[in-house]
Amino acid sequence: MHITQLLDAHSPSFSFEYFPPRTEKSAQDLYQAIKELDAEKPSFVSVTYGAGGTTRQLTHDLVVRIKKSTTTPPIPHLTCVGHTEAEIETILQRYAEAGVCNILALRGDPPKEVENYNHSQDTFVNAADLVRKIRNFSGHPSAEGFGIGVAGFPEGHPATPNRLKEMDYLKEKIDAGADYICTQLFFDNAAFHDYRERCELAGITVPIIAGIMPITTLSSMNRMADLSGGTNFPAALLKRLYAHKESPTDVEQTGIDYATEQCQDLIDQGISGIHFYTLNKSAATLEILRRIR
Repeated sequence: MHITQLLDAHSPSFSFEYFPPRTEKSAQDLYQAIKELDAEKPSFVSVTYGAGGTTRQLTHDLVVRIKKSTTTPPIPHLTCVGHTEAEIETILQRYAEAGVCNILALRGDPPKEVENYNHSQDTFVNAADLVRKIRNFSGHPSAEGFGIGVAGFPEGHPATPNRLKEMDYLKEKIDAGADYICTQLFFDNAAFHDYRERCELAGITVPIIAGIMPITTLSSMNRMADLSGGTNFPAALLKRLYAHKESPTDVEQTGIDYATEQCQDLIDQGISGIHFYTLNKSAATLEILRRIR
């Protein structure tokens, strides 16, 4: 089902992100999480794509497995980095033949082993270029073609400190044919609400889905800080977490409580959807969903 139909049918939508497993043990854990989360009847799930396309085949395999073994529509991530136009064409054709209806189009991170990666050398320099390619792809069996999502950054893209220019880039992705925006994770709802208003001012009217990741350990919070490229951790959140730093169980519960409060506020403010970054685990997301539902 096309993403516009999925979002029209669910208000708000609830969805999950998974990443391809690299070991048999992690695969078993993921498939158990998928089974448990699929019982909650999500609107869709997304599957990540490694830096520089390093998990290309793993991503495809997981997407096809979800498509065949669940009733939930999978949305694969697809990135620009290191791909020729012919490679992108082949990937899109394989997804079309597998009955996959939607793609999340990203510029993507370069491979970690490549220093000073030059994005200008890529066939698709930015996500807007990739969106245009997907929108013009003629090999999908459905009349609508692929539904297309793009990323949004409520607290700013780390590579674009000029927030006005950043909004111009986002508008370019929408004008190129994107159907919705899925945001980077955030912990400050005020930043998201401001972002949504700035999108409206820029003439961006597609649905915006909020990315939420509950903090379950202090170590995972520090990893998030390293990987998320500028995400703000509000003092109110840190005070609550640090008050329980000697108790991992209480830290986890505090993180779940905070994420639940975030979600409830977003729902109260008429959010189009909430996308949970699950880290291939189900427990925290399940508890949050059961509370807000």
